[in-house]
Amino acid sequence: MTLKREPIIEMAEEAVITVRVSAHTLSSLQALAEQLGVALEDLARLAIEDFLEPPDDHFQDFMDYLLAKNQELYRRLA
Repeated sequence: MTLKREPIIEMAEEAVITVRVSAHTLSSLQALAEQLGVALEDLARLAIEDFLEPPDDHFQDFMDYLLAKNQELYRRLA
């Protein structure tokens, strides 16, 4: 006999989270959101989504080039 386990948490299309930040960070986020003309919540959501996306091929190629180009400099600074 196999028992079917029910998920403990049902995943919704969207969820609400609370994040604690310093007053300085909040002020910086508010200023940036105002500068970009977006809501603070939208800026935070987009930043999280962008962070979770894998870098595109051009970015990765550029980073590989930059690291190879500056390899000697990094070795001397270590």
